[in-house]
Amino acid sequence: MAKAMVFNKYIGILFFVGLFSTTLFAGNPDRQGEAGAYELLMNPWARSAGVHSINISNTSGVEAMRINVAGIANSQDTEIRFGSSLYLQGTDIRMNALGLSMKVGKRGTLAFTLMALDFGDIDITTENQPSGNGATFSPTFINAGLGYGVKFDNKVSVGMALRLVSETVADVSAFGFAFDLGIQYVAGAQDNFKFGISLRNIGGSMKFDGQGLTREVEAPSTGFPIGFQATGANFEMPSMLNIGISYDFIFNEKSMLTAMTAFTSNSFSRDNYSVGAEYVYDQKFFLRTGFRYTPEQFGVEDEAPVYNGLSAGVGYILPFGKEKSKQISIDYAYRSTRVFNGTHNLSVAVYL
Repeated sequence: MAKAMVFNKYIGILFFVGLFSTTLFAGNPDRQGEAGAYELLMNPWARSAGVHSINISNTSGVEAMRINVAGIANSQDTEIRFGSSLYLQGTDIRMNALGLSMKVGKRGTLAFTLMALDFGDIDITTENQPSGNGATFSPTFINAGLGYGVKFDNKVSVGMALRLVSETVADVSAFGFAFDLGIQYVAGAQDNFKFGISLRNIGGSMKFDGQGLTREVEAPSTGFPIGFQATGANFEMPSMLNIGISYDFIFNEKSMLTAMTAFTSNSFSRDNYSVGAEYVYDQKFFLRTGFRYTPEQFGVEDEAPVYNGLSAGVGYILPFGKEKSKQISIDYAYRSTRVFNGTHNLSVAVYL
């Protein structure tokens, strides 16, 4: 009876969160492009990128900070992860990330992540020199997150993360804070059914400010030049709701296939639906694939999502150390894109 009451309580919580979130977040194509800080939607981690980031219900460790923060509570070891990605091959933009997760007490897990975008050197152009003045600059886009997750009764995990967003372009910058919330639920005779909900990038607005917005204009009365400080417009962060389900088909002690599906509701664009699968052999070799679909395209090709197709990935875990108690994980993923030549992700993780 007690177990049934606990089960019903968790189901009620999940239902309430899902109902509230679906009402609060709904795809809104009329607001397409009105948000900023879109680097918060970029995934630098190869393991989850291989399934189009739809492992909302079963993600764990450092990567959960980018998918569903509740998943960091399911990490069994101390994890150090590095990621490097070639974003939209042909643009020369790279994503570089590092993360750390570790156990805190019996049930808690603490995680930290840092991601930076490398735009390369960009020519400085002016109104008088539209082709460039010979100098270059490189924007600095960084976001850092700190998350905490707790696991209850080996069935329910909850988590919360706080993220700092910093965007700097020469002498103009913008700063902001956002937080994520997540929950995961496990059921089934072999814990093979999983369900997850995550709310991401919930925060206040941001605004660019700095000396770069100063302009020299002519005073109407005297004709002399005077300095004028322009005011940047506020912009919001790309908040979103993710709901995911997965099921593990366990064939034998060494072979398992996980089927996944997810729904994403975006505050500033159309909703999208995704399916994916991960095959695991001997807990060492991984094959992944995913497909993302956005119905009711805008009718204008330039407004269609960048990712709206296939993804694929592969991974391998190599034990090392005394009694092979430690592991190194190497993962690669490719995601097709509407423009340019896709995104390549490479991650390396050490489990201690």
